[in-house]
Amino acid sequence: MSEAPRFETLSPAGLPAGKMEGNAPVNVDAILLSILGRGAERFGMVAAVLRGERIIAQGAAGVRKRGTAERITLDDQFHLGSCTKAMTATLVAMLVEEGKLNWTTTLGELFADTVKPMHPAWEKVTLRQVLAHRAGLRFEPDGLAQVFNELVRGRPPRAPLGTLPQQRLEIARQALSRPPGIPPDTKYWYSNVGYVLAGAALEQLTGRAWEELMRERLFQPLGISTGGFGPPGTAGKTDQPWGHSPVLGKPLDPRSPAAELPLFYGPAGLAHMTVTDWAKFIALHLRGDPANPHCQAALLKLDTFAEMHAVAPATTSKGWVIRGLNFLATGDAAPTVTYCAGWFISPASWAKGTQPGDTGRRLWHAGSNGRWNAAVFIAPEIDFAVLVACNRDIAILKTRQTVKALIRTFAPKRTP
Repeated sequence: MSEAPRFETLSPAGLPAGKMEGNAPVNVDAILLSILGRGAERFGMVAAVLRGERIIAQGAAGVRKRGTAERITLDDQFHLGSCTKAMTATLVAMLVEEGKLNWTTTLGELFADTVKPMHPAWEKVTLRQVLAHRAGLRFEPDGLAQVFNELVRGRPPRAPLGTLPQQRLEIARQALSRPPGIPPDTKYWYSNVGYVLAGAALEQLTGRAWEELMRERLFQPLGISTGGFGPPGTAGKTDQPWGHSPVLGKPLDPRSPAAELPLFYGPAGLAHMTVTDWAKFIALHLRGDPANPHCQAALLKLDTFAEMHAVAPATTSKGWVIRGLNFLATGDAAPTVTYCAGWFISPASWAKGTQPGDTGRRLWHAGSNGRWNAAVFIAPEIDFAVLVACNRDIAILKTRQTVKALIRTFAPKRTP
């Protein structure tokens, strides 16, 4: 007699601190505190775990500012750093669906009337290449010298004069008048400049500032009420968490020049909000992915999400700086990592679903401005995501530990 067929299913993982009561999320403050240790006296952390659109676990631990007693809460706003890039790419996708852009629209077409002279090498570079960090654009407007000044000396770059759209257009002029550092579309090279240019392109097409587009086209439809740009909070007050300096961990007043990069960086990484509001944006991409067994379109079509989440050419050693930083944040910088429209993409066994063709594909990103850090992992095949944010960049390993602990505790387990 033949054996009965065996089928693999996904069953919920065990939950700490008892069972969920109704739809109330599990409190994971204790997990966060155990990972922060004595660091909870010097900075703080928030986290959320998603199944579909529902937060199934959440927590907060630590302090808003070193040397004070104000505790972190789930209502506190955290700086998301480069996790903002997926938001900018989502705005681009909206204009693509409206026929105002195409993924193959070139920099020559976007800036022909405003960037003169443009180096000929940029004229045929596509928007898709820019959003995948394959355009050959510099990491920062002033190259690696700026990275050194930011991380070691704590000196933010000077902003050009004018409104934020005028500043971004000036960054575009500076970048596109020079020859590429590497030939376009030959290698992966992480570039904040590229996303500043994407923001400038959106502004050129709509006549609206990127910040206005974010609020009206993304935050409001998703019900994100705490979204903003730059450091959260009021000067001289601890009504929100403060970021801390990269080396010494000094608390930085949210309105001091040392607290943030110039606001023209917005499209590359200056959004802030509560972790529960951030979860609304992450749920959009989690449920929008066609590999999710419960996929549903919102704001964008499923085909558009598929385009944004597609596996692209693998990253290379030329991206060693940012891949090293992402490895610290997430433990993931293997040669199989790819990048597409604001997401690193790579497989993992824990993220593999049970449908034919499932590969365990994950979307993930880390974010930091040298004062805060954040990380998010999305596993569409199992309808699951984890988000963590911290107000001390040097605690990047704590963020990584927290992500791993929440995946281990809450990710659905494969059972025969």
